[in-house]
Amino acid sequence: MADTVLYELTDGLATITLNRPDAMNALNIDTKIALRDALLQAAGDPAVRAVLLIGTGRAFCVGQDLKEHIELLAADRAGHGEGSTMSTVGLHYNPIVTAIAGMPKPVVAAVNGVAAGAGAGFALAADYRVVADTASFNTSFAGVALTADSGVSWTLQRLIGHGRAADLLLFPRSISSQEAYDLGIANKVVPAAELAAEAAAVARRLAEGPTAAYAAIKESLAYAAGHSLTEALTKEDELQRRAGASADHLAAVDAFVKKQKPHFTGR
Repeated sequence: MADTVLYELTDGLATITLNRPDAMNALNIDTKIALRDALLQAAGDPAVRAVLLIGTGRAFCVGQDLKEHIELLAADRAGHGEGSTMSTVGLHYNPIVTAIAGMPKPVVAAVNGVAAGAGAGFALAADYRVVADTASFNTSFAGVALTADSGVSWTLQRLIGHGRAADLLLFPRSISSQEAYDLGIANKVVPAAELAAEAAAVARRLAEGPTAAYAAIKESLAYAAGHSLTEALTKEDELQRRAGASADHLAAVDAFVKKQKPHFTGR
């Protein structure tokens, strides 16, 4: 795996770190491939029960590496490129967002600095966002004459509503951590010096929780977003039957009767 993305697994928590601090964790091809592969590794590893996604340096991720993008555009126009530079959406961004949102385990984004473009998209795809008080968000797409990608058209309006999402996409600007919290983008805002510890604590708590139940919660939320109440109720019935048969549920009920704290194994 390229050193532009670091991967560490400790006690059920996979920490995936974007590691291009000199480029504010901009997404060049190597980084996108490494991030995609790291997320797929975490999703497929039964030892992973939660994921923490964070960036090094002063940015979470500023999105597409525009320097590389300009070079690829020039190569395409000169006739010696490898095709449309925008194929990165299908090849990289879509699999990354699908891995985050569809992973059957919770994903926490620790937003340590600016999250822009696809960087914002990756953070929005996570299940929980812990944000440094010095961090900011920016959709940025329209500023470079592009439309939303990295799932932003789906995630942003579900977090803050259609009208506000349209405003932020049509008129991109820097959104402070406090405004992100007020809008519902940030789940928790903490002092920058405490971000790593606080985000890790949140992620570790999830890694110690009922993993199968968390997977069902993610599935139910995604399903209900595009279906009727009747259909959502049917899905809830299906998922609850599955959760009710889990070892974690039986352990939790037994612990409740004994007035003990349950110990979850993720099964």
